[in-house]
Amino acid sequence: MSEINYIDAIRKALHDAMADDPGVFLYGQDIGAFGGAFKATKGLYETFPGRVLDCPISEDAMSGLALGAAIEGMRPVIEMQFADFSTVGLNQIINNCATHFYRTGIPAPVVFRLPSGGTPGSGPFHSQSMEALYAHYPGLIVFTPATVADAYSMLREAIAIDDPVIFCEHKLLYRWLKEDSIRGDGLPWHRARVARVGKHATVVTHAAMVHEALRAADQLSEDGWEIEVVDLRCAKPLDRTTILGSLARTGRLLALGEAFPFGGVTAEVVSIAATEGFELLDAPPQRLNSRDTPIPYQPDLWRAHRPTAESIQAALRRLLAF
Repeated sequence: MSEINYIDAIRKALHDAMADDPGVFLYGQDIGAFGGAFKATKGLYETFPGRVLDCPISEDAMSGLALGAAIEGMRPVIEMQFADFSTVGLNQIINNCATHFYRTGIPAPVVFRLPSGGTPGSGPFHSQSMEALYAHYPGLIVFTPATVADAYSMLREAIAIDDPVIFCEHKLLYRWLKEDSIRGDGLPWHRARVARVGKHATVVTHAAMVHEALRAADQLSEDGWEIEVVDLRCAKPLDRTTILGSLARTGRLLALGEAFPFGGVTAEVVSIAATEGFELLDAPPQRLNSRDTPIPYQPDLWRAHRPTAESIQAALRRLLAF
């Protein structure tokens, strides 16, 4: 394949998983003949008759059905139309799916696909990053792929795992991000990736913020600063080994995320640095998130609300000056 974008990689992962395993089926709102809100399932309804199913507008019902199907040996993949809407199904996801294996010893292999993150004009109900919410609960694995290759390989892995997986796919990457291949670097799903090697400071981040961090690192390189960028790939569990290994090389940490700041993934990363890597630090660990307000509709306000390459660069310059 000469070039493939993020949403095409997700569609191909779904296609290949269904082709390989007759127990895999898709369930969600308007994912059948319509192909889904973002066309992630376009063409699959015709290719796999009876296995791409439209559901009522009830996230609680679709999550409960998925758990029941998983208990019976199937591997459902649920598309929440937007990550924000998944909160309607919280009871089934966190109280039932997350605890099912602990309570019964029976696996619950459900994948919840959550179109996550903000885009210009989406506003507060269609833009949230929910990974920290789900990472809070034992029993749930939370994927946050930032590359086309990971969108494919990590979705294939998520479907094969015997535990419920929250698969956060960033909407901003769907058609903007393109790569030459879906072949990844072979990292296990629970390992972070060093997206850029550096020696002066580390940025630990995930999803669309990986690309903002790389742009900031490019800009700072013009002044001689070498910034290391770590792509977490997985928000739960966090790869402590890669985070601490990067800190050992750089001595400075900026934890970066698009989600709201309070109680987020960035707070966990800073906690790891402060409690497990304190002796590695040459400066207090810092974090940068979106503002602690509802997400604006207006595109310029939305850009001012979230971290950008420019605000990341400014945060790194403050960290480097310490």
